[in-house]
Amino acid sequence: MSLRFVVTATDTGVGKTVFSAGLADALGACYWKPIQAGLDEETDSETVRRLGRLPPQHILPEAWRLKTPASPHLAADIDGLALRPEALHLPKTTSPLIIEGAGGLLVPLTRREVFADVFARWRLPIILCARTGLGTINHTLLSLEAIRRRQIPVLGIAFIGDAQPDTQQIIAEMGGVPSLGRLPRLDPLTPDALRESFRRHFDVSQFQERCV
Repeated sequence: MSLRFVVTATDTGVGKTVFSAGLADALGACYWKPIQAGLDEETDSETVRRLGRLPPQHILPEAWRLKTPASPHLAADIDGLALRPEALHLPKTTSPLIIEGAGGLLVPLTRREVFADVFARWRLPIILCARTGLGTINHTLLSLEAIRRRQIPVLGIAFIGDAQPDTQQIIAEMGGVPSLGRLPRLDPLTPDALRESFRRHFDVSQFQERCV
């Protein structure tokens, strides 16, 4: 079967969408954002298509597109919609598939269910994106606890930001997970810069070896 991963993060704004674009480009993958909250600016799907230079058919349509830029449970309430997490089924594709959650693992989809609960039903390997800055040790180890409590497989940690060797090492050691690499902040952030940086900082074979 084709490669399938869930990309999530320790928090919102970590950089998982940029990472997803780099990974989708490297693997020739399809990209799926199940729930998009906020439509006034470039959506995550549009960002991934632009930065990853993906063909239009590799961007799979969202299950829900919410106008309000807020946690999905609140955005849905404001937009007058009812989200049904049980209706989120994995799309079928012959290409590798990158699925991006919204914010962190415990972001509510409804007032009773969080994203991690959906990930637990899918049983796909998680790539956890984490900042390298102050506070990331606590946030990342807590996120790993939430993942393991639900018995979700973890492929590893993708760090994003300036190099912090000790921080990266202690998270990998205490968290008991591989460090997949580190994506530096890119300025300017262009498709060419992302492709080159991803190639330099990640070994693509470590993703290709996991088939679910």
